[in-house]
Amino acid sequence: MNLIIFGPPGAGKGTQSSFLVKRKKMFQLSTGDLLRNELSSASDLSRKLKEIMDSGKLVSDDIINDLIEKKISDPEIKNNIIFDGFPRNIDQAKSLDKMLYKYKQKISKVINLEVDYSILIKRISGRVSCSICKKPFNEYFDPPGKDTYCTSKECFRRELVKRSDDNENTVTSRLKTYDEQTLPILKYYRYKGIVKDVDAMKSINEVTDQISGIISDI
Repeated sequence: MNLIIFGPPGAGKGTQSSFLVKRKKMFQLSTGDLLRNELSSASDLSRKLKEIMDSGKLVSDDIINDLIEKKISDPEIKNNIIFDGFPRNIDQAKSLDKMLYKYKQKISKVINLEVDYSILIKRISGRVSCSICKKPFNEYFDPPGKDTYCTSKECFRRELVKRSDDNENTVTSRLKTYDEQTLPILKYYRYKGIVKDVDAMKSINEVTDQISGIISDI
């Protein structure tokens, strides 16, 4: 089976994909990982990508599709792929269908993680981590304690750090982009009858159990 883990930023797509990789031995296909891997190679494409990203431009759909097709064509992961963060727009969704058809594959289910946006904003904007051990905390849901330091013994009183883009304005902007460009894909897949909604407001384990129930009979 091939799955798409769908949902807004901060919904838990990466976390749930990781569980499926461990439990079902599936291959997690992330465009971010593909780009990083390609950049670390010595290919002509890696040099082109570096120029694009250094200039602050967006990587084109054509390049993304080429990287995706390389993986889809790999017989070792055929019909055993989790698409995490892809597709991001209708054009990419249609291109993905064509590529899968070319290699005699299809999307089995689209797992739609539903989360209230107000919670997402707190999940992302509240993220902090220890500057030494990288242990994650959340200022709203998993605070480190009464002071602003990691409580681990080996990192006693080392500062907690926050990513510069983990702020409410940036998160709100990302959600707006998601609504305008990515959310319409859901209608495209609902028409195909392959979308399954999951309550991602529950605990990580409960969300995992919901997904396990959905894919158990595929």
